[in-house]
Amino acid sequence: MRITYFADIRFPLERANGIQTMETCHALAVRGHHVTLAVRPDTRKPARDPYAFYGLPRHERLRIEVAPVSGPAMARRLGYLAFAAGRGMGRGRADVLFTRDLGVASMMLGFPRALRPPVVYESHGYAPDVASALPDLVATATRPSRSKLRRLTSREARVWRDAEGYVTITRGLADELARRHGPRDRIAVVPDGARIRPPGGSSTPDGRATPDRSVKPAPAHDEGGQTSNFAKNGDLTPPPGVVGYAGHLYAWKGVDVLLRALARVPAARGLIVGGHGVEPDLGRLKAQAEELGIAERVTFTGLVEPEQVPAYLERSDVLALPNPESAISTHFTSPLKLFEYMAAGRAIIASDLPAIREVLRHEVHALLVPPGDAEALGAAIERLLGDRVLAGRLAAAAQQTVVDYGWDRRAERLEALFTQVVE
Repeated sequence: MRITYFADIRFPLERANGIQTMETCHALAVRGHHVTLAVRPDTRKPARDPYAFYGLPRHERLRIEVAPVSGPAMARRLGYLAFAAGRGMGRGRADVLFTRDLGVASMMLGFPRALRPPVVYESHGYAPDVASALPDLVATATRPSRSKLRRLTSREARVWRDAEGYVTITRGLADELARRHGPRDRIAVVPDGARIRPPGGSSTPDGRATPDRSVKPAPAHDEGGQTSNFAKNGDLTPPPGVVGYAGHLYAWKGVDVLLRALARVPAARGLIVGGHGVEPDLGRLKAQAEELGIAERVTFTGLVEPEQVPAYLERSDVLALPNPESAISTHFTSPLKLFEYMAAGRAIIASDLPAIREVLRHEVHALLVPPGDAEALGAAIERLLGDRVLAGRLAAAAQQTVVDYGWDRRAERLEALFTQVVE
């Protein structure tokens, strides 16, 4: 099958969007499909190699095509839409057009069906709700106007109604869209994924297990360029009692709750992997750690490349997913780090949210705690650090379950939907 994936993002992109896009396209290529990934240029000079950046081998069936766009944001967006229209039109160009960009999907569906391949849209949230919630959750987000919210609502309804195939990353999101817009067929719930590593081993880029290979993270640096506490002399082996977190540091990720929980557990140390020095969240959380008196036992690595993240996770004793309740995290999110945590073979503590419960069961795969409750999170940390048998049992169960969430399984589920769409 010939698949064109449209992603209006600078590429390679260190955020979850870029990781999920590349892993999905690569896994589809591994399954035998011819995939064209259409992206915007890298902003770094010289441009980085996406395969090296994501730690993936080159694949002859995956072609990365860079749209010739530049200039301010609006010019780049209009240029990409024009590029996508030209690239996607004509039945001979692809069997399926796939995107998680609502604007691209809506535009493509505006063309007569005779002039374009079928469109499959992947939704990661109800767009008007996400746009409304972001300004309260992300410091750099701007509040949308009423006219923008009306446009998003109209596009969401149109794509739900007219797309030949529809993907959501959680069952809760699928149910919410059906409640708002009515039922539809050719829809698949396809969660995010992870590279699967057996205990003491690593994984293939399509998510399948391989024999062990040595993985040593690059030295972690904070936003000032200083090597972090755990990276002195290239040694990233932390002392016992390390609670790890990997991902963005936005307010809706709940890292502030984790810091307050760590303040309640003097025996624990924190390892916070992620966060960019030019964004306000890293500085905000470092200041919070100082105020709580725990700065000496919490390490912030700053931004690390995606390929390095698993090695940091494996140097933690417990991994935390402290999302608070929000319009995004309650029903919509399928966090990449959830599956990366499960693959790491470490005990997990996560917020007790509907989207999380689609994957994890309390006391079976993880300890689930009330979202936003630092006291409960701290108690769960103490429990797991004090009961290594329980921690090992939870970690083993999660690692066994995550096999069903490898990138190869994600590609298999998408392939089944694509087959329905083109028949």
